[in-house]
Amino acid sequence: MQKRNTSSRLFIFLILLFQFIRCAVIIDSDYNVSSDDDPVTEASPRKRNCTRQPAIIDKLLNGTGYNKFRIPNDDGVHVQVEFWVQAITSINEITNDFEMDIYINEMWLDPALKFDHLNPCKQNLSVSHQVLERLWTPNSCFINSKFAEIHDSPFKNVFLMIYPNGTVWVNYVRIETIFIGVHTLVFQRVNVKGPCDLSLELFPLDIQECHLIYESFNYNNQEVRMRWNEKSPEPVSVTNKIRLPDFELIKIEPTRVSAPYPAGMWDELHVKLVFERRYIWYFMQAYLPTYLTIFISWISFSLGTKAMPARTMLGVNALLAMIFQFGNIMRNLPRVSYVKAIDVWMLVSMTFIFLSLLELAIVGYKTKNEEGAKKKCPHKKLIDNFEASPAGLCRYEKRFMLPVERRSARWGGIMRFQIFQDFWNWSPEKIDRVSAILFPACFAIFNIVYWSYYYNKKLEKAAAMKLNEDRL
Repeated sequence: MQKRNTSSRLFIFLILLFQFIRCAVIIDSDYNVSSDDDPVTEASPRKRNCTRQPAIIDKLLNGTGYNKFRIPNDDGVHVQVEFWVQAITSINEITNDFEMDIYINEMWLDPALKFDHLNPCKQNLSVSHQVLERLWTPNSCFINSKFAEIHDSPFKNVFLMIYPNGTVWVNYVRIETIFIGVHTLVFQRVNVKGPCDLSLELFPLDIQECHLIYESFNYNNQEVRMRWNEKSPEPVSVTNKIRLPDFELIKIEPTRVSAPYPAGMWDELHVKLVFERRYIWYFMQAYLPTYLTIFISWISFSLGTKAMPARTMLGVNALLAMIFQFGNIMRNLPRVSYVKAIDVWMLVSMTFIFLSLLELAIVGYKTKNEEGAKKKCPHKKLIDNFEASPAGLCRYEKRFMLPVERRSARWGGIMRFQIFQDFWNWSPEKIDRVSAILFPACFAIFNIVYWSYYYNKKLEKAAAMKLNEDRL
């Protein structure tokens, strides 16, 4: 009886083991099929006996005599291009360039890669960059870039997809594009450094332009026709908000230009990026300290004529601070041969401080003369007696024996310098009082003229670029 129970237990164990192995085989078979086939739905039943991706790639590239050096279409290849700007990392005024990361999206028709007759398990093929090296490409590049490379962290960032027939591509910025035919889609993440046409006359109220030119390096427009994606409303779009410390991206303008070369006409895809400088930093670091330095230099007008050492120290320190600040700003800017807006501001500000020092020198000179005249007051009677002596009378008569013509010639010069003589006869206290009113008034007039002129210049440049003035 015990042997019978043991045999029955062993039989049940063998049955359970068989069922477990059978379920594992079914699960593994389902997993292998679903990894290459389309998801199973009620509308689309599971494919059986379909051709998997490695076999399709092998048949397309090895079994059909595919030649990557032959242009897919003798009438020319139509290449649709789309840029997605991921980030703009820097704009350098010293080197006149900018650096950014972009996604380049290219699509063209290659009939030799048609595979819908092979009963594919997938409706499209997503392969790595090793396969791209075996396919024909338009050899596109940025012809005006200083530096460009495909990201390779942790591997080369190239996405290649091949469609067998008409398909719908929806990218992650929610732009729906429909392509008809057998297409090859190349998707690359590229770091590129391009040139900028920096003009600093309005600095720091300037608007700058940067350019990129994308074209096929080997094929003219008879063989390769480069076009922006016609189905997309924005062929050059921004994936994330661009945040730069100094600039704000206000406009992206894509255009197409046919450029003549000795070997024919080439299609060039131009991208113009317009940046507006953020001037708040310069106002806080340059303009506001300048205001304070000039205001401090005016304090000397109220210290009186007996505080000459303190007034001298105040004016000299203000001038040195202004020169140091100007040099600190110019150190971060390129050496240009024209005058910038910041140059006008700093030079005029230094002129105001220099004039306050000049006023201090005049007041000090007149104060010294007055003190010297007071010391010479006891000798006044001696001088009066000398003028009343016969010798003095002779000299007095001699002065009126000059020719009439000479007296007339000197009269005009005396009248010409009458205003200067009146000013020179002012007391030091009166010069300080007038300066305390005249200097702030002149500086206020300069501010009105300066900001009005350069802001109108900025608006004129924005109108020439066809920019929206509401964003300025």
